[in-house]
Amino acid sequence: MKPPSGPEEARQPASDIRVFASSCTLHGLGHVFGPGGLTLRRGLWAAAVLLSVAAFLYQVAGRVSYYREFHHQTTMDERESHELTFPAITLCNLNPLRRSHLTPNDLHWAGPALLGLDPPEHAAFLRALGRPPAPPGFMPSPTFDMTQLYTRAGHSLDDMLLDCRYRGQLCGPENFTAVFTRMGQCYMFNSGANGAELLTITKGGAGNGLEIMMDVQQEEYLPVWKDTGNTPFEVGIRVQIHNQEEPPIIDQLGFGVAPGYQTFVSCQKQQLSFLPPPWGDCSSVSLDPDFDPEPSDPLGPPSPSSSSSPPYSLMGCRLACETRYVARKCGCRMMHMPGSAPVCSPQQYKDCANPTLDAMLRKDVCACPNPCASTRYAKELSMVQIPSRAAARYLARKFNHSEAYIRENVLVLDIFFEALNYETVEQKKAYEVSELLGDIGGQMGLFIGASLLTILEILDYLSEVFLDRVLGYFWNRRRSQRHSSTNLLQEGLGSHRTQVSHLSLGPRPPTPPCAVTKTLSASHRTCYLVTRL
Repeated sequence: MKPPSGPEEARQPASDIRVFASSCTLHGLGHVFGPGGLTLRRGLWAAAVLLSVAAFLYQVAGRVSYYREFHHQTTMDERESHELTFPAITLCNLNPLRRSHLTPNDLHWAGPALLGLDPPEHAAFLRALGRPPAPPGFMPSPTFDMTQLYTRAGHSLDDMLLDCRYRGQLCGPENFTAVFTRMGQCYMFNSGANGAELLTITKGGAGNGLEIMMDVQQEEYLPVWKDTGNTPFEVGIRVQIHNQEEPPIIDQLGFGVAPGYQTFVSCQKQQLSFLPPPWGDCSSVSLDPDFDPEPSDPLGPPSPSSSSSPPYSLMGCRLACETRYVARKCGCRMMHMPGSAPVCSPQQYKDCANPTLDAMLRKDVCACPNPCASTRYAKELSMVQIPSRAAARYLARKFNHSEAYIRENVLVLDIFFEALNYETVEQKKAYEVSELLGDIGGQMGLFIGASLLTILEILDYLSEVFLDRVLGYFWNRRRSQRHSSTNLLQEGLGSHRTQVSHLSLGPRPPTPPCAVTKTLSASHRTCYLVTRL
């Protein structure tokens, strides 16, 4: 065989651990693999290097484990602004239906569900309303729409709104949008519906927001016939201050405003920002309230919507979850719920929808994550009595009512920003990737005196070891096999030539001189060429 070539000899020292240790920037490695035999000094250096590497790996494992726990921290800050968007204001009269607008047909369909009235009690109830009983031969309508009932018989904002001013400028019912809630037909100020531009505030303090005077119309309140569990005993309006992207859940989140008082509501905007998994549990996926015939999780949140839908909000998710739950149980939805399911009939309201929704709210079965970004409004309420004795006569003449009526029915609501600053509550990652790399780099420099380039040196050395020791082994083995097959071929060809020359009838050429000869028979000799390897 031929001796190894020059490049192989030049590549061999690169995989030698002593050559690598003498040039590596890893501290202490040159003292462990230096020239000479095993000494006490070299053993102490080896122990120090091993302990340092072990301490480094232990610290790195702790940092990586802490990073994989995905901790977060919450920061609160207060910022100033020259202009703030005014929130949406939803108003509902505590009385859902006006007594003067109820008909015998309404009592026939909705009396048992809404008022707890049995059919024999309808005539007495109509007399209590000051209405004549149903005429002889009365025939109810073949169908009945709950939405139309609340639209027709609910309180009208044109009748309730006595005065409206926003930032000192006059406003009116045209600045409100009718919406349906569980309390019936309500009205929303600054809703942004149909592409309307949202109103803004440039100054804080009372009188620089929305100021309205309302008549609650107690003479239109339905008489309490019997306690049905949802029968209101109060008088006034329910108010909710919320973001335009959130649907009003006024029956749960609204606050009450009583007649005979002027209520001041000082607001402060709060901007909330949460982290998605795995650091938090927020979501920004809009949800579809439509009923799924075969839901995978009947109590879980609804599935994401494939069509265009409003941005995700916590109240929107809860409303969509309630819609799907009621639609799954009753085959219909309540009139304030979104979706394409049919609106429940009065009997379905009584027998299924109301009991199902009440049970659902008690169990709190909707698993809705926080939105990744949301806005809420902190509130501070104060009130003074209205009207004063000095103003009662003037208001009575202005609105053509008695002073007693003004005291029992009129209220004033003033909603404003305390100042043009707002709070931000933001979740942030407690441990970033950059901090993890910085901690690993610090531990690496402290314990083993290494850097990123040292890791590259080690990887380069391992690649040299792989090329020289592993690939070189297979390469030499293949080359030796190739040489062995070549020698066998040469031996076979030499033997074949010898046999052919023995069988030839012509004169045999002279045998070349050989270094070693072996006589096989008297007729011929075989020559072997001996080469020094």
